[in-house]
This record gives sequence, C-alpha cells and structure tokens, in this order.
Amino acid sequence: MGKIMKALVLFSGGVDSTTCLGMAIDQYGADQVVALSISYGQKHTKEIEAARRITEYYGVEHLSLDLAKIFAYSDCSLLQHSHQDVPQQAYAEQLKHTDGKPVSTYVPFRNGLFLSSAASIALSKGCDVIYYGAHADDAAGNAYPDCSSAFHQAMNDAVWLGSGEQLRIEAPFVHMTKAEVVKIGLDLQVPYQLTWSCYEGQDKPCGVCGTCIDRAEAFRLNGVEDPAM
Repeated sequence: MGKIMKALVLFSGGVDSTTCLGMAIDQYGADQVVALSISYGQKHTKEIEAARRITEYYGVEHLSLDLAKIFAYSDCSLLQHSHQDVPQQAYAEQLKHTDGKPVSTYVPFRNGLFLSSAASIALSKGCDVIYYGAHADDAAGNAYPDCSSAFHQAMNDAVWLGSGEQLRIEAPFVHMTKAEVVKIGLDLQVPYQLTWSCYEGQDKPCGVCGTCIDRAEAFRLNGVEDPAM
C-alpha cells in the first residue's frame, strides 16, 4: 500500500482558492487536507470570514497566519493603511497606465511570502503538496507577476530543494483562464455561494473592482449566474 498523500491549500475564501480546495478534497479526502488562510493587513475581513464558512462546510482543518507587519511599508491599495482607492476598472484597463509594472492591487511578493510560509507549515503538518489558485488571467500583462507560470516553477524548484525533496507546489490553474477555473468548480459542486472575492468590504460585492469584474465574466462565460450575488 502506498503512502497516503496530504495537501495544504493556500485558502483565501475566493473563487480560485475554493476551487483548489474542492480539487484537493476530491483527490485526497477531507481528512487529508489542511486549509491555510493568511491575513496581510487587507482592508476587510470578508475573505477570512468566507474561508471559515467554507472550511466548516467541507469539514477540513483550518489554520490562520498573520503576515500584516511584513507589508507595513507598502502602499498597495488593498492594504488597510493605504490612502489609495481600489481601482474600479478591469485589469486590462488598469495595465494601460502602469508602464509595464503590476497593478496597484499587487501586494509586494505576496505569493512568494505565502508559499514560503505555507511550506514551513506544510512540512510541520506532514503534507506532501501545497495547492494555490494562481491562474493565467491574473498573470496576463504582468498584472500579478507572482501568479505566472515562470514564478510558480521557480518557487516549486526552491521549495522542493529547500524541503529536502519532500514537498512540492501545485498551481493547477496556472495555464487556465478564470472561466476555466469556474467550470472545474461547477463540475465539483464547489460552494461558490459561500465565497467572497470583492476588494471592498461592504455588505455586498461592489461589482466594479477588478476582481469583481473578472469573477462576473467567468460565471457569464459558463452560462450561469454567480450564486454569491
């Protein structure tokens, strides 16, 4: 009998990470999956609240970590201490004004820090693999460079070597669009009604920030209404 595999999922409570969680549970079983939610000083707690509801729905272990102090020097518009407004545009429109640099909602090297922290926790919890939900739409145009396939490969190599070849990173959507991610989730009956994606922390999603626009389009392309709206 082969070794039972165990997975840690970087889990924000949004569409992509919830689809990752559904995939990991489908593959390994809920008792062999750990969800890790990381606070980074964001303007609201809606995602963390969503993450809690979803892990309760699935019955998986839910860990949390606070890395807010690391981002204290950043003026990223997602952060609580920033005076910048979250742009009310699709990412493609935002990129027209960035001169090739990431968008203002890019948190400096966030995925690098998240994956490094997750690697330490995953090894401590006896996990063999880390899942995270980076997809091609976020990497397009250098909007979020830490969502690219090149970044994923580099981090996977580093974690594999640094863990003594015990741990690898899976980014199953890194070559997919968000619409393709949603299709997988719909097939897995992922509880999208419990998820939260909006960068604003109001009672309802704003519908006009970059992630709200991308989310709406992904569901539209699958011919279904967003169950969280």
